[in-house]
Amino acid sequence: MAVAPLGREDGRRRRRRRPLSEINVTPFVDVMLVLLIVFMVTAPLLTTGVVVDLPKARTAPLPGQDEPLTVSIKADSSIWLQDSAIGLEELGPRLAAIRERNPELRVFVRGDRQVDYGRVMAVVSAINQAGIGKVALVTEAPRRTAELARGPER
Repeated sequence: MAVAPLGREDGRRRRRRRPLSEINVTPFVDVMLVLLIVFMVTAPLLTTGVVVDLPKARTAPLPGQDEPLTVSIKADSSIWLQDSAIGLEELGPRLAAIRERNPELRVFVRGDRQVDYGRVMAVVSAINQAGIGKVALVTEAPRRTAELARGPER
């Protein structure tokens, strides 16, 4: 703190501390930078899900839901509703129950590129039989435009 003499009284020098009118923002900035770094590191870790090798396609992303309902089909043909494994025969009734609470439900289907096309269509059929008409197939966007110029992989 700054100390400044204010004057003399009775021949003695008297010191009084003057109040500081400056605010030290350095600790505040330090805390904010630490929080920024913590959130930058933890944000990617909050995204969870089933690991699926998605096929690539040139499409625009769908506008829509805040919390999408995903059905994933892994390479071993196992079916996952969000983060829990489910059998094909259980999928329809479970989705029908969810649709009763949310009639505007949209389901995103994520199928591994190694999965048989018939398995993907069986899942889509079960979703359709549950009364859900909004079904979207999820793909991965290509990384380079040169891949698009070459055409489909063979």
